[in-house]
Amino acid sequence: MTNERTNMVNVLEFILYWAIVILPFSVAISNGMSNTFMGFIAGAYFIKKIAKRERPFINTAITLPFLLFLAVAFISMRNSVSLGDSWHGITKLLKSGLIFMICAEEIRGIEHIKKIVVSMACGVLITTIDGLWQLKFGWDFVRGEKVQSSLIELARPTGPFPNPNVMGIYLGLIAPLVIGLTLYYYKGKEFVYWCVVSILAAVGIYITFSRGSGLGLFFSVLFLALMRRHKIILTILVAALLIFPFVMPKNIKNWAKMAHYNPLVFLLNQDRISMYMNATHMISQHPVIGVGVNTYAKNYGHYKTKEAEAYAHTLDTAYAQNNFFQMAGETGLVGLGLFFWLLWLLFRELLRYYRKSGDGYSKIVALSLVACFIAFLINGLTESSLYYSRVAAMFWFFAGISMALIRIKPGLDKQRA
Repeated sequence: MTNERTNMVNVLEFILYWAIVILPFSVAISNGMSNTFMGFIAGAYFIKKIAKRERPFINTAITLPFLLFLAVAFISMRNSVSLGDSWHGITKLLKSGLIFMICAEEIRGIEHIKKIVVSMACGVLITTIDGLWQLKFGWDFVRGEKVQSSLIELARPTGPFPNPNVMGIYLGLIAPLVIGLTLYYYKGKEFVYWCVVSILAAVGIYITFSRGSGLGLFFSVLFLALMRRHKIILTILVAALLIFPFVMPKNIKNWAKMAHYNPLVFLLNQDRISMYMNATHMISQHPVIGVGVNTYAKNYGHYKTKEAEAYAHTLDTAYAQNNFFQMAGETGLVGLGLFFWLLWLLFRELLRYYRKSGDGYSKIVALSLVACFIAFLINGLTESSLYYSRVAAMFWFFAGISMALIRIKPGLDKQRA
């Protein structure tokens, strides 16, 4: 390459490096800011590839199932009631694919990952502090939005996000990574600093009163403690589980009593149960390729049943409030099966790397990333988190980090454990 082209490539690599670092923090600020940094990442990547005359994208363990899932999404458009909406869904999937495949290639090692984790920690700090500020003063300082109130008159902050549950999804995905590194890697002063971030991440999830996020955090930390055979953490988790019914807010206690302590109603609400019953009906009518990508809400009203609506009335346009029901509804059981295959490969590769890696940062990151996906998927049992574009981008970003980490040869980072 000529000197001019070399200089241009160096500038593009600099942009890529820092845009990837800032992206998770930008998600905590606004949708517009995160889209801007995604644009920087995609633009710099493709211009660099053209300048270097290289083929784009490397192959990863989850590339094939993702591409097959994308193909099924295209095929599902034959059943779509709105080709415009379905095409918009395809573009969102393509953006997700770009994020994970570019990050898988362009994250350049452990030092790069460390900077990304610091960016995530900053996102956690501003989100939780903004949420606490919102509870205290009634409005958040990032967007100026008022605190929301639930049906049981419980104040729930949104922080810089559109609603409390999305705030919980964002914090719930990042928290296990921060907590895993705090417990099993950092020492001394670093341990103290990261303890503060971990506590604020947990506090942020708690104040949203998002049951899915809370359960995701509990089971992800339980997974970490079991894998590391950490008896103290296991004891704390069991104690928290036993104590929580006695210390939870009075509004929640009264609501649980009104629900006759039915655990299903307590966890899901009656409207979600109705939504899941209606989703099952939709899937039974279109089991192979679904009703069409990104058209679940438009189709929902046509598949409502009297039995489900007798339990609780729901609107004619609604998300499934469950990743897996919505995915099966839109892309059929074939699409859902491909997504499960992708998840299995993701978990297999990370756990294999964890077992082979040295006792260093990369080992704990690999294990903690598994915990992050566990938290996100458990939360996805009560939320359509993969269909909120702002936080869905974080899921695919984490997939990209995972594939990038696996490229790093195990055993080269044997610092602390």
